Amino acid sequence: MKCAILIGMSVLLVAGGVGAQEGKAEAKKKIVFLAGKPSHGYGAHEHRAGCMLLAGQLNKHLGDQVAAEVHVAKDWPGNAKLMEDADAIVFYCDGGKRHMANEHLEGVDAKLKDGCGLACLHYAVETTKGESGDKFLEWMGGYFEPNWSVNPHWEANFETLPTHPITRGVKPFKIRDEWYFHMRFVPQMEGVTPILSAHPPKETMKRNDGPHSGNPHVRKAVADGEIQHVAWAYERPNGGRGFGFTGGHFHNNWGDDNFRKVVLNAITWVAKAEVPEEGVPSDKITQEDLEKNQDFPKPKPKKP
Repeated sequence: MKCAILIGMSVLLVAGGVGAQEGKAEAKKKIVFLAGKPSHGYGAHEHRAGCMLLAGQLNKHLGDQVAAEVHVAKDWPGNAKLMEDADAIVFYCDGGKRHMANEHLEGVDAKLKDGCGLACLHYAVETTKGESGDKFLEWMGGYFEPNWSVNPHWEANFETLPTHPITRGVKPFKIRDEWYFHMRFVPQMEGVTPILSAHPPKETMKRNDGPHSGNPHVRKAVADGEIQHVAWAYERPNGGRGFGFTGGHFHNNWGDDNFRKVVLNAITWVAKAEVPEEGVPSDKITQEDLEKNQDFPKPKPKKP
C-alpha cells in the first residue's frame, strides 16, 4: 500500500484510501488533484485542505469507480509522471500570472488531447489573456479574463438548476462566496452548459474599475440584469470534458451539502465516471473536518 510517493517536486498524499488495492484501481478513473501553495491565510484559499476533503469523499463514497490522488507542488512540472494515466486533473491553486499551468501549457495540452478531463476551482479559473487564456478556452470553454471578469464577494441565489449529471441530487441553494462572474467564454458558448447561474446585486459594482474589480462591459451587464454563470460544464470537440467553478474562496463553504455535491459530481463527470442518480454521496462535514489539513493555524480568540 502506498503512503507517500515523491514525484519530481510533487508529494502524493493519502486521502481517504488513495492508492489502496492497486490491483483493483487499474479499472478505476484516476483523478489527480493539484493543490497550490499556501495563499490567503486561515480559512481562505485552502487549496490543500479543500483537495484533501474532496478527494477523501470521492474515494470513500465512489471508490468502486474512481481513485483520487492529491499532490502539492512547490514547482509543479507540467510533464510529471503522475499525470500520464490520469482521467481527470483538478487545479485548485492561485491563478493569474501565478497559475501552475502557465509555464507548462504544452504539457497540459498534450495530456488533455487524449480526452483527459479538467476541472478548475476558484482562483484556478483565472489566467492571463493571450496564449494561456486561449488554452483555457480550449480546455474548459471559459475562464476569468482580467479587465473583463470580476471577483466580488456576494451571496448568490441559485434558484433553478439545469438538468445535467453535475446537478444530480443538488437542490437550489444560496451561499456567500467570492463568486467570480462575467467569464470569457468560447464564441456562442458552443459546448458550454451553465451549471450555476445567478443575478449579481448592484453592490458588486461598487469598486472602481480595475483588472479584477470592474470595467464598462461588466457594469453594463449588471445594469441590464444579465444572469451570470459562475459554474459551467464544457464538452470539448475531442470528447474531453471541462468544468469551471468560481466559488471556493471560503474553506467553510465545503461544509454546505449542495455546494460540495456540485463539485463532487462535476469532478466525477469530467473523469467520465458515472454520477449516481442522487449525486455523489458524502459524509456530513463537521467543523472538525473543516479544520483538518489547513495551511494556516486557526487564529486565537481576541482578548476582550
